[in-house]
Amino acid sequence: MEDRHEEIREKVQLLNQAARAYYQESREIMSNLEYDRLYDELVRLEKETGIVLASSPTVNVGYEVVSDLPKEQHPSPMLSLDKTKSTEELADWLGGQKGILSWKIDGLTIVLTYREGTLFKAVTRGNGEVGEVITPNARVFENIPISIPFKGELILRGEACIRYSDFERINETIDDTDARYKNPRNLCSGSVRQLNSKITARRNVHFLAFALVSAEGMEFTSREEQFVWLEKQGFQVVEYRAVERDSLQSSVQWFAQHVEENDFPSDGLVLILDDIAYGQSLGTTSKFPRDSIAFKWKDETRETTLKEIEWSASRTGLINPVAIFEPVELEGTTVSRASVHNVSILKELHLGIGDRIEVYKANMIIPQIAENHTKSDNLTIPQECPVCGKQAAIRKEKDVEVLYCTNPDCMAKQIKSLTHFVSRNAMNIDGLSEATLEKLVARGYIHHLADLFRLKQYRNEITTMEGFGQKSFENLMNALDRAKATTPARLLYSLGIPNIGVANAKLIAKACKNKWAVMEALTEEELSAIDGIGSIMAAGYRAFFQKEENRSVVEDLLSQLTLDESFEETEGQIFEGKTFVITGSLNYYENRDALKAIIEERGGKAAGSVSKKTDYLVNNDIESSSSKNKKAKELGIPIITEEDFMKML
Repeated sequence: MEDRHEEIREKVQLLNQAARAYYQESREIMSNLEYDRLYDELVRLEKETGIVLASSPTVNVGYEVVSDLPKEQHPSPMLSLDKTKSTEELADWLGGQKGILSWKIDGLTIVLTYREGTLFKAVTRGNGEVGEVITPNARVFENIPISIPFKGELILRGEACIRYSDFERINETIDDTDARYKNPRNLCSGSVRQLNSKITARRNVHFLAFALVSAEGMEFTSREEQFVWLEKQGFQVVEYRAVERDSLQSSVQWFAQHVEENDFPSDGLVLILDDIAYGQSLGTTSKFPRDSIAFKWKDETRETTLKEIEWSASRTGLINPVAIFEPVELEGTTVSRASVHNVSILKELHLGIGDRIEVYKANMIIPQIAENHTKSDNLTIPQECPVCGKQAAIRKEKDVEVLYCTNPDCMAKQIKSLTHFVSRNAMNIDGLSEATLEKLVARGYIHHLADLFRLKQYRNEITTMEGFGQKSFENLMNALDRAKATTPARLLYSLGIPNIGVANAKLIAKACKNKWAVMEALTEEELSAIDGIGSIMAAGYRAFFQKEENRSVVEDLLSQLTLDESFEETEGQIFEGKTFVITGSLNYYENRDALKAIIEERGGKAAGSVSKKTDYLVNNDIESSSSKNKKAKELGIPIITEEDFMKML
C-alpha cells in the first residue's frame, strides 16, 4: 500500500510540474500522450486505493494566476471536462439524447459580461475560481462585438485563440525575440494577458463563443437555440453539429477530416447535451459537469526506425534534439522528424540509433515520439555546438536538463546580425526572412556569413523544408547570385559594425576611393579625419577589424563576392559640407533612401534629426506642425520642398 501511495505522490508531482510548465511558463517537459497516460494511471490508482491528494490534478482545476492583472472571483467555479478517446464511450454517454458536438478550441477561456448592450467586463478562467480582468484587451479582439442588440445583462463563455494563419507573422513581431512562443495557444495566452492593450490589438486575437451562461429575461430550452441567438447578437460561435447516437460516429469523422485544414487550433471535440434543463438536472462532480464531455483524438501511431538525432541550435543558446526517422504516413501526411524537446526527455525515452519507435501526431498536428520499443540508449550527447563548434554544456533549468551553447558569438545567437546582413541597404538578399534564417542556422547550413552563398549544396534538404519548394529555392539562388556583385560601401554596412550606418559606410568608402584593402587598414586617426566620422565610431571600427575572427569572416566573404572597386571623382559637389534632414511623404523620389543617395553623391550628408548643424529640412508640407518643422523654424533652418531641392540641383 505504501508503494502505491508513493506512486500517487510521484505522479501528482510530475503532472502538476508538466501543467505548470505548459500553462504558466510556455514550455513543454513531456508530450501530450505521456501526460494523458500518466493522468489515466493516476485516476486508476486513486480509484483502487481511495487516496486522493489535495494537490491532485484530478480534483484541482488549473493553477494560481501569476500575472499582475486585477483578480476577480467567479460567481461559481468553472469546471474542466471529463474526457474520452473512444467514440463508443462517447455514444454510450450520449445515450438517447440529442447533443451538440463542436471543436474544443485550444486557447484561453474568457467570460464576457454585457450590460445595456455594451461590453462591461472580460475575465479569464484563471484557476477556475479566480480569474484575471482583461476588459481593455478584450475590447481589441479581432471579432468581438463591443455593442450588441440585447440590452439586458448577458454572460457568456468562449475561447480566445490565435489562428494558425496569423501565428508565424505575429510571432515574428514580438519584441522579445528570445521568448518567442512555441504554438498559437501560448502566444494567445501571452497576448490576452498583456498589460498594454495596444500589444493585444496587434496579435489578431479571436473570440469563439461556446456557452451562454445567462441572458436576463430570456429563456432557452436547447443549447442549439442559444448558439443561434448568440450569432444574432453578433458573436462568432464555435463551429458545431447537432448529433444523435446514430449520427455521432459520422460527425466525429467529419471533424477528424477537417482538423488539419481548420485555421483555429483545436485539441479535440466537446459534446454537450442539447436539452438544457435535463443537462442541469444531472449536476456536477467535484471537478466535472455531467452535461458535457470532451473527446480527445485517439492518436494514430506508426512504428518506424530512428535514423539519427539532429541537434538544432536556437537563438537562446538552447540546442534541442530532433528525431529523424524512416518516413511514415500519419493523419494523411508523410512524417520523418519530431522534436524531442530536451535532454531529459531524450534520456527518459532511452533513445538509440536504430531503435524501433512509435510516433504519432499530438492533436493530429505535431509529430511526437510515443514510445521506444528497443531502448538501446546508445546516444552520445554532443560536447560541441552544431553551429559554431564551440563547447556545449548540459544545464539544469527547473528540474529539466537542457543542452546549451556556451559561445556568446555563436551564429545561432546572432540571428539579428544575420538579418541585418541580408537587409535591403546591406546585401539586399530577397527571400530570407528572420524565421527562414533561423531554420537554416538551426539545421547547420549556415555557420558563417559567407555560408549564405554556399546554400546551393543543400538544395535537396531546403526544398523539403516547410514553406520551401523548387521555385522558392531558385528565387533564393537568383537573389544570392545578384547580391554577390556588390560595392565596398554595402559590404562595410552589412558587417554591422557599431555606429557605422549607411551614410557613414559611404563616407568611408569614398574617402578610400572604394579600395577595400585601404578601408580595412584605416587607423583611428585616419578615420577621425574623415568628415562625419567621430572618435567613438573610429574606435569601434578599428576594434572590429583588429579581431582575428572578424578578419576571417571578411576574408571568407571576399572569396564569395565580386567587389566593384571602381571610383570616379563626382563632378559638381554642390552639397559639400551641407547637411539635410528629410521628413514627410515624397512625390518625386521613390523613397527617402533614393533622395539620400542624390544628396551624398553631391557631397552632402543626410541626417535623421534636426539640429544646429542642419542646413536644410526637406518636407513637402512646409506648413506642417510636425516636431521637425517646429525645430527647424526655432533654429531658423530653411524648410524646402522636393521641387526646391530639384531646383538646387
